[in-house]
Amino acid sequence: MKQASVLKINLQGASNYRTMKTNLNKYKLFGDLLCYPTGNTLEMVGECINQSGREEAIENLKQFESFVRENSLHRLEEIYTRTFHIQAICYLDLGYVLFGEDYKRGEFLVNMKREQELAGNDCGDELADNLSNVLTLLPKIKDVDFLNELVARVLLPALEKMLKEFESSRIQFKAEMLRKKHKALIQQDEKYLNIYQHLLRALQKNLQGDFEDIKLPALEYSSERISEDKFLESCGGCQTTKKQKV
Repeated sequence: MKQASVLKINLQGASNYRTMKTNLNKYKLFGDLLCYPTGNTLEMVGECINQSGREEAIENLKQFESFVRENSLHRLEEIYTRTFHIQAICYLDLGYVLFGEDYKRGEFLVNMKREQELAGNDCGDELADNLSNVLTLLPKIKDVDFLNELVARVLLPALEKMLKEFESSRIQFKAEMLRKKHKALIQQDEKYLNIYQHLLRALQKNLQGDFEDIKLPALEYSSERISEDKFLESCGGCQTTKKQKV
C-alpha cells in the first residue's frame, strides 16, 4: 500500500525517482546531535564524521567537534539553549520554520505524528516535526517516494530558512529587540554562539549530496521571518514552557 504524502500532495512522476542506496543511518547521528547535549556528544560527532561520506561537510563537523572537545558539557548546554530555545537564533520544529502561524503548520504536524507512529519512531518529549525526530525517522522509512518528498520538500527548505537566521544582520536584529525589552546589554560570544550553524550546514551538505537528483516542484511556504513580538515571546523573562503534543 502506498504511503500517503506527509504534505497531502500527490506525487507526480514518482516512478522516475531513484532508489536510495546511501547510508541513512548517519542521519540518526545528526538527529541525536541536535538533541540536548550529553556526555556522549563528542563520541557521536566523531562517528558522524566517519559516516558522513561527504568531504564538503567534514570541515563543518570538525569545527563543531573542536568546540565540543575544548569546552565543558555545561558550556555546550548553554550554547544549545541559546541557539534553539531561550533567545533562540532559530527553532527546531519544522512546521513552524516552514509555515509560521499558518494553518498548514497544524496539518503538517498531525501528518508527521502519524508517520512517526507508523514507523515506530519514539519522539520522546519533542514534537513529531522536531528536526531531531524527523532525522531519526529517515532510516526507518520504507517508501522511497515518501522519503524523497520529505527531504526535498521539508528538510532542505527548512534548513535553508534556519541557516539564514544565523546571518549577522538577523542576529543583530534579535539582540536589539532584547535590549529594548530588557534595557540591558545582551552578552554574546561571537566566536562560539553560532557553533550549531556548522552542524546544520554539514547536515544540509549531506542531504544535498545524497538527494541531488531528486527534483520536485516547490511548495508555498511562509515568507515571514521571526517578528519582534514572536521573538520576544520566546525569551520573555527567560522562561520556557513545555510544548503540548498534538
